[in-house]
Amino acid sequence: MNPILTYISDLQHTLNDLSCEHIECMVDILHQARLNYRQIFIMGNGGSASTATHFVCDLAKNTRRSGWPDFRVMGLADNMAIFSAYSNDEGYENGFSQQLASFVRPDDIVIGISASGNSANVLNAIQLARSIRAITIGFTGFDGGQLSSLVDLNLHVNSNCIEHVEDVHLALEHMICKALREKSFETESVPPPCITIPATALSVTMEIRPR
Repeated sequence: MNPILTYISDLQHTLNDLSCEHIECMVDILHQARLNYRQIFIMGNGGSASTATHFVCDLAKNTRRSGWPDFRVMGLADNMAIFSAYSNDEGYENGFSQQLASFVRPDDIVIGISASGNSANVLNAIQLARSIRAITIGFTGFDGGQLSSLVDLNLHVNSNCIEHVEDVHLALEHMICKALREKSFETESVPPPCITIPATALSVTMEIRPR
């Protein structure tokens, strides 16, 4: 078969395998983070760093609505000076966790994007986030790696093709940001802040690991 047609066909199958329930859960979690003025941190390496940056941009800009709080979101792969300083002086595996340590608070949201699920710097940052009782979310592919069993919520792309995994990770952030924008227009005014994650989210995240 033509390799282009094969790529498209396989990508369609990969998209069809996504868990809508998990995506909706992430939308609920981020929506509550917005209402509660929680900080959101996003990270990844290589192509996943680019996706993380794109996610930060879309979440910050494309979800705005007059009278509503903006998302408080930071990309941990975006400041090359501080990332390279920590990585050079304290090891590449600590480049994200050392940045995170200065800002993260309980109930903040920490999102790690790793196709393999085994990126040491992402895993170390997630471990730190868990120790502070932040909510952790993973974007993974392949078999999910270590990240899939470490996070509170894992959005897994069921593919062994790196290009497909990265394609779908970017599509996921677009789906999520669009859903969040539309969610803000479901009501006329800003809902009151909610201290806890909504029940719809908890029903999916009951597999949260002990901290």
